[in-house]
Amino acid sequence: MLIIYMENMKSLADQLRQELTKPTDKQIKKQRKAEKKFEAAILDAILAFDTSINKSMVHVRFDEKTVRTMNQFKMATSVDVSKLVAFAVKHLLDTQPEIKTIIKHFIQNNDL
Repeated sequence: MLIIYMENMKSLADQLRQELTKPTDKQIKKQRKAEKKFEAAILDAILAFDTSINKSMVHVRFDEKTVRTMNQFKMATSVDVSKLVAFAVKHLLDTQPEIKTIIKHFIQNNDL
């Protein structure tokens, strides 16, 4: 009888912990709105990215998980994988100036 009572106390304590740590509906709605705004912004940027002037092709190898994710993104948004990759590389080069600096140093050292 005492064992059953103790088990019930543990489960009651667990239930209270779960209730205290569960986010409120308002918090969940705020998080979802923020996520949707970010998702919409990045998706709008990808959709607006123009690849029609690009003529060069590059063969790139990806691991299976990345390929699966890119294909799922294509199905979810109708954005071509090559457009997604072109946007991602352009975004990387624009946001990480160190990459261009490395290239400039390489070119300067080769010219000497």
